[in-house]
Amino acid sequence: MSRELSHEKIRKMCVAALLCAVGILIPILSPVKIQIPPMSFTLASHVAVFLAMFISPAVGLTVEVGTTLGFVLAGFPPIVVLRAAVQIVFVALGAYWLRGDMKKLKSPARAAAFGLVTGAIHGVCEALVVTWFWFGGSVEGSFLSTVVGLVGFGTLVHSMVDYYIALFIWKPARRVFYQG
Repeated sequence: MSRELSHEKIRKMCVAALLCAVGILIPILSPVKIQIPPMSFTLASHVAVFLAMFISPAVGLTVEVGTTLGFVLAGFPPIVVLRAAVQIVFVALGAYWLRGDMKKLKSPARAAAFGLVTGAIHGVCEALVVTWFWFGGSVEGSFLSTVVGLVGFGTLVHSMVDYYIALFIWKPARRVFYQG
């Protein structure tokens, strides 16, 4: 293994570890939380995952698994932990779509399309988790308003907000990720 390749792997591992830490701390410490059971909307809670997706599929998946473990360690209820766990689907698809090539998001239309598609996948996956709990009787409210509206559509909107925060952070931060 060349020294340059080894240096790149170490850099990505360190960035993944830092993004895991950020992804774990934001839901625990953020003062901007809206809780409407079964949902919780924490501003910027997906930013670390999006930044990781921008770097590479391996970093994206690592950070997603790490942040999900953070929800477990922080003692969040099973519905929240499972919602975090299924995010691996949108992270995997989004990260492989980009494969570390942010030029794919250069135009505003492409950037918006990426955010909408990954946000929709994100919303559907979380809605499926909550559907399971809804049919089990542990989620109150109508299926349409609670599962489809609050969880599905709410997650899409939350995902888009966090995605655009991540894009805003990415512009100055990318130099750190790609410096030699």
